[in-house]
Amino acid sequence: MKPSLWGLKKSPWVYHVALSPCNNCDIEILDVLTPKFDVERFGIKLVGSPRHADALLVTGAINRHVLPRFKELYEQTAKPCVVFAIGSCALSSTMFRDSYNIVGPLEEVMKEIDPNAIIAYVPGCPAKPEAIIAGVVKALNAL
Repeated sequence: MKPSLWGLKKSPWVYHVALSPCNNCDIEILDVLTPKFDVERFGIKLVGSPRHADALLVTGAINRHVLPRFKELYEQTAKPCVVFAIGSCALSSTMFRDSYNIVGPLEEVMKEIDPNAIIAYVPGCPAKPEAIIAGVVKALNAL
């Protein structure tokens, strides 16, 4: 196993990217960091810069306005970088799918940015903290 993957599996640092969300998934992500769930005891830490991140937590539907900024954020992360699609909006754009401004679900956007990107999915509207933790654990065990 590569040293970079070892560090990612043992103590992933995540950066939260809000791409036009309704904020319900954002609240659930913050709930994961509270003492009730306390994921920091497992080494998962929310960082303030994508340059320090091993993983991106993406919430919301991707629209034309935030797409260039998301590309810049992804380019700034260390590779390999796991991208977590949190919630139904990031997975499939749900009710915003037919909107004039929506680019597409995260999977299609990531194929254009980096075809070799590692994407993990956490469904739900909003995704519950237990589901977020389970999704992160399953994705990191699969590396």
